[in-house]
Amino acid sequence: MSRRRLSACLITLDEEERLPAALASLAFCDEIVVVDSGSTDRTVELARAAGATVVHNPWPGFARQRNVALRHATGDWVVEIDADERVTPELAAELRAFLDHPTLPDRFPLLSLPRRNRFLGGWLRDSMKYPSYCRRMFALGAYEHDETRTVHEEVVPTTPAWAARGDITHELAGTWREALRDTWAYAKLDAAQFRPQLSVTALVRGVVARPLVKAAYRLTLDGGWRDGWRGAARIALDTGTDAAVWVLAARAARRTGPDGAADATAGHYSERFPAVSAVRVVGVATSAGGAQRVTAWLAQAAAAGADATLLVPPPVAPVDLDAAAPPWVRDAVRVQALAGRGPVAIGRALDREEQVRPVELVVAADDARRATRLALRLVARGPVAGDLDAPAAPQVDAVRPSPGP
Repeated sequence: MSRRRLSACLITLDEEERLPAALASLAFCDEIVVVDSGSTDRTVELARAAGATVVHNPWPGFARQRNVALRHATGDWVVEIDADERVTPELAAELRAFLDHPTLPDRFPLLSLPRRNRFLGGWLRDSMKYPSYCRRMFALGAYEHDETRTVHEEVVPTTPAWAARGDITHELAGTWREALRDTWAYAKLDAAQFRPQLSVTALVRGVVARPLVKAAYRLTLDGGWRDGWRGAARIALDTGTDAAVWVLAARAARRTGPDGAADATAGHYSERFPAVSAVRVVGVATSAGGAQRVTAWLAQAAAAGADATLLVPPPVAPVDLDAAAPPWVRDAVRVQALAGRGPVAIGRALDREEQVRPVELVVAADDARRATRLALRLVARGPVAGDLDAPAAPQVDAVRPSPGP
């Protein structure tokens, strides 16, 4: 089998300070494509000196510019990185090993990469839901960016997705000025693609209630308080952005009327249900016996075409997927460790799995505690099943979403 080539794609504008480190972290790639929208500093010069292919294209928006980079890539796979991000050596080795695996790249055309954020001089973890996955690596031709979106332009997952373990590091903001400037800029971009319901109830919910609930959840259940004042500040900015989006979008809708407002289906706060090639199923077990049964169920689901993941605490030994199971099961069922057996740990783990790719069915072991089942039903967006005696394929087919919004 020939070696799979990997192209790195970046979009830039006046990034001479941060770009060199980003390019150096991509030395493991076979090709680097930089699409520049008109830098007046040394960005283009530095990119060419690093061996990158530089493409000049006036700024058309985030999604369109990323698609320009994809059209100039020549590798089999592509990884998308921003100038303020770095691929750690651990992640670089992991991505290369993934591409060299005989079967994984064919089964999983999409990789979700963990991102660790640095904010005002310190690293954030729980306040930014670390590891917060971003869908940045995929087989070239399998995905493109939705050009109707003004921001949050990551690809919408429609295929099985593999979750990497190494990190991308990201410089969120080095100063308060930068943090406030970015917050306002992203709020305006989000508001441009969001049309809220112009009622008093909806506005109160969007401007006041939702941000407050979100802040409380991230500070307590997500454990954001562990990041100290930086974590609290980041959460305040994020929830403040939510409120600002509603205010700006409501003002724009009042000026333009319903015909001139942006399409709500493209909004950051609008749910999307694209056609998928494999239903996403997550199994949860906290005991050895439960792990055995759930793993067997997930193997059936994988055989029926599902994208299957098992969540289990480290002391519990599930079926040995690295040795005992046949190859198609080893490659099909991904095992992720739970931080604990309690409902909070399970809820966080399921939330992370939603970032990798939206979960459409959760399967809990029959002996799961009542608190565990309650946590799953509160967090899971899809149904939660516990009857492991039922055949896998019919349950998987029952939750397959229909195409379109």
